[in-house]
Amino acid sequence: MSEILVFGHKSPDTDAVTSAISFSYLQNQLGLDTKPVALGSITDETSYALDYFNVDYPEVVTTVSNEVKQVMLVDHNEAQQSSDDIDQVEVLSVVDHHRIANFQTANPLYYRAEPVGCTNTIIFKMFNEKNIEIPKEIAGLMLSAIISDTLLLKSPTCTEEDVTAAKALAVIANVDLEIYGVELLKAGTKTSDKSEQELLDADAKTFPMGDKNVRIGQVNVVDVQEIIDRKDALLEAMKKQSEAENYDVFLLLITNVLENDSTAILYGPHEQEVTEALATTVKDNVLFLKGVVSRKKQVVPQLTTKFQ
Repeated sequence: MSEILVFGHKSPDTDAVTSAISFSYLQNQLGLDTKPVALGSITDETSYALDYFNVDYPEVVTTVSNEVKQVMLVDHNEAQQSSDDIDQVEVLSVVDHHRIANFQTANPLYYRAEPVGCTNTIIFKMFNEKNIEIPKEIAGLMLSAIISDTLLLKSPTCTEEDVTAAKALAVIANVDLEIYGVELLKAGTKTSDKSEQELLDADAKTFPMGDKNVRIGQVNVVDVQEIIDRKDALLEAMKKQSEAENYDVFLLLITNVLENDSTAILYGPHEQEVTEALATTVKDNVLFLKGVVSRKKQVVPQLTTKFQ
């Protein structure tokens, strides 16, 4: 049996990395030969979870066809968010909680997408459906992803299924949900040692919207001003990226994990469309987005509707 690689999206966040690990473990228990990998460097938040639960870091790759013929996707489906050579391998399955776009396969596949806050919530259900026991360290990683994606169950993307999964996983992982959750989120907010490029790429995705190419990055912080003070340098980096990759809009969300609001830095010639879509105003390339913490639910759909 040939090995199958399992991976999340580029610029992987905690859910992308840990869902690859948890889904790979599940598939191996079901008799397949799979290996989790990551399409980009591991963030501080994800590192905290991997270190806390003593789990090996996955190999970082940019291409996969040089290693395998078949892959499984988690936490994404859109081609531009996947490996650079995704069209050269067979996709056997997808487990995701995002919109479905720019995705097609030559062969039938297993596809599971649910409107929940985290891919690991779906994988938790799959473990239960298959009656596969979740080891403590895998449970800890799955819990970390739910905490990260739902901002400790406070995001509007959070569902009752996420809450149920998080509580059950916390018991298996033997951690206090609130205490561990706060420490995990804080671990991902250190920005002073990161370059502008690292801040823009750490958790960024590209979305085709009508005839526009929209890049949206997100960074979690406890001090928004620390990022705003670097606005000029960030805008210059956004300008260079936009020219190189043909982005029509580049938006960097700066999410305050304590206040559950976001501020955004905007680059591009479409200020009016962006501000109308997000019901806000812009001053000196900065927008305030009260109550906005979810790119998936509170930013992408609104911009997609506007640009289409």
